[in-house]
Amino acid sequence: MLGSQIAWDDTVLPFQLDRTDIRGRVTRLDGVLDRVLEQHDYPPAIEALVAEMALLTAMIGQSIKLRWKLSLQVRGSGAARLIATDYYAPQKEGEVGRIRAYASFDEERLDPTGDAFPQIGNGYFAVLIDQGAGNAPYQGITPIAGGSLTACAETYFAQSEQLPTRFELSFGKSQLAGAAESWRAGGVMLQKMPKASPFAQDGGSGDEGLLKAEDILSDDESEGWTRANVLLDTVDELELIGPLVQPTELLVRLFHEDEPRVFDAQPVKFGCTCSSDRVQQSLSIYSAKDIQTMTTEAGTVTADCQFCGAHYAFDPATLGFEAKTDKAQTDKAGDDADS
Repeated sequence: MLGSQIAWDDTVLPFQLDRTDIRGRVTRLDGVLDRVLEQHDYPPAIEALVAEMALLTAMIGQSIKLRWKLSLQVRGSGAARLIATDYYAPQKEGEVGRIRAYASFDEERLDPTGDAFPQIGNGYFAVLIDQGAGNAPYQGITPIAGGSLTACAETYFAQSEQLPTRFELSFGKSQLAGAAESWRAGGVMLQKMPKASPFAQDGGSGDEGLLKAEDILSDDESEGWTRANVLLDTVDELELIGPLVQPTELLVRLFHEDEPRVFDAQPVKFGCTCSSDRVQQSLSIYSAKDIQTMTTEAGTVTADCQFCGAHYAFDPATLGFEAKTDKAQTDKAGDDADS
C-alpha cells in the first residue's frame, strides 16, 4: 500500500472512456500542495481557494496541448482579491510539470469563519494560455458564478470552449498514523469531446444566462454524459484523495462499463521560474531617475517573488536602460531548488 501511495502522489493520470467519447484526468496533489501553501501564512479560507485553484490548474494544464504555460486567475471585489496559479508544461521527455500559486487578500475584510468562495465577491475567472515566444497568448474570461471555483471552471469550458466539462474535487489537511499533518487533494475531470457541439443561441441555463454542459449537448450525446456524471456522483472523498485507493482502481470502479483506457501518468511538482535576470529585465524599461525612487535607505533595489517568497536585492547602478554596468549585486533568499 505504501508503494502505491508514493507512486500516485503528485500525478495527473489521463484516461478515456471509449464507449462515450469522454476523456478525463484523475489527479492527486500532496507534496505539491504542501510546497505551494508553505510559502505563505494564509488564513484557512484563502488556503482553501488556493488549494482548489491549484488542483484545477493541474488537471486543465495537463489536458491541453501546452508548450509552455497555463495560468488561471480569479479577481474579485471581496476580501479575496486575487488567486493566481501557473502550470508549466514539461519542455522535454523526462521532465515534470510544475505548479506555483499565490493569493492576495484584504485581511481586514476577511471573515475567518465564513465560507471561502463568497469572499471573492463579484469578479471574473480567467484562463490564460501562453505557448511561448512567437505565439500570441490566448485569454478567456467568465464571470464569477456558480458557487465555487470548480463551477467557474465548468462554466468557462461551456461558455468559451463549447466543451461540456465536469470536475469533482476534494482537498484538505489530513494526518496518517505516525506522520505529520499535511495537505492531500484529489479530483476527477470529465470532458465530452463532441463531433460538433450545438451552440446555444439564446443564452444558457446557468447563473446570469451562462451556458452549462447540458446546453451544448445534442440529444444522442446526453445519455452517455449523464450516465458518466451520475457515476461520478457516487465517488467517495477518500477515493479522491487516497492514499489507499489507486486512481486506476477508482476508474474501474466508476466506469468499467464504459471501457476506461489510461495513458501514462504525468508527475507534477512545485516550481517557480523567478530569477535575478527576470527581475532585471522587468526593470529595464525604467530610467536612472525612476530607479532612484525605488532605492531603499540601504542603497539597494529589492524585489520579492509572490509565488515562492524569494528575495532579491540589486545595486541600482545595474538596473534600468541607463545601467552603467552589467555586474549586479544580487541576493536571493528562499528555496529555489525547483526554479
